Amino acid sequence: MSAIDSLPPLREVIATHQLSARKSLGQNFLLDLNLTAKIARQAGDLTGCDVLEIGPGPGGLTRGLLAEGARRVLAVEKDSRCLPALQEIADAYPGRFEVINGDALEIDPLEYLTPPIRIAANLPYNVGTELLVRWLTPKEWPPFWESLTLMFQREVAERIVAQPGSKAYGRLALLAQWRADARIVLSLPPGAFTPPPKVSSAVVHLDALPELRFPADAAILSRVVAAAFNQRRKMLRASLKGISPDIEAHLTAAGIPPTERAEQVSLEAFCALARELAKA
Repeated sequence: MSAIDSLPPLREVIATHQLSARKSLGQNFLLDLNLTAKIARQAGDLTGCDVLEIGPGPGGLTRGLLAEGARRVLAVEKDSRCLPALQEIADAYPGRFEVINGDALEIDPLEYLTPPIRIAANLPYNVGTELLVRWLTPKEWPPFWESLTLMFQREVAERIVAQPGSKAYGRLALLAQWRADARIVLSLPPGAFTPPPKVSSAVVHLDALPELRFPADAAILSRVVAAAFNQRRKMLRASLKGISPDIEAHLTAAGIPPTERAEQVSLEAFCALARELAKA
């Protein structure tokens, strides 16, 4: 019998430990182990990798990551009620699974993990986007992680992979695609979760690029993109006038018509504009 087969079904675990999902923690549990194993496989070859998981809950995805051969899994769980259930998994996989009871926004994974590192998580809805932005904006690049395999609300997932001209295109798409290859690898209906959320979900896989896709100063690019999409219905010459008094000249030099709107401008063009502004 394998280690994963020795563990009780997740519904039994939830009943035993009285783990009703809490809306305040953004919890929606996945109980289908075939589905959690499928998500774990989307993270790629985990052999020889340490894996960071955020919000494991009763441990469905955790089981999949370990069964797929992760060298070691570190799970960060804010809800102390889940710890006894997760300890059962640690007992089944001695030396390969550690749980930290804490806030993922306050923990440095490198204190616990050894590269190569992958991140895989059914992220709590209330902190998912903030965590993604943090992982995409470290002080140095490449980051500590090789890939991210993350579940979001479908709407957020579509924003990450959006292309110019679409309603979903914005800051999150530019940030993700500047530094990573991003794609949606799996879609999940509300009924896959307990309790069912009001919206569909999707798993996004991001592979870190060894270098930035286009050269640009991160601080300038961030400022330009934030201003551009804060007033996305305006022409760029209007929405970016606070960036520089000569913004029309900078836009033209970057090959962007000053009358263009933010949602029509490519990542490459935004990076060119950031470089032009850096010269000023």
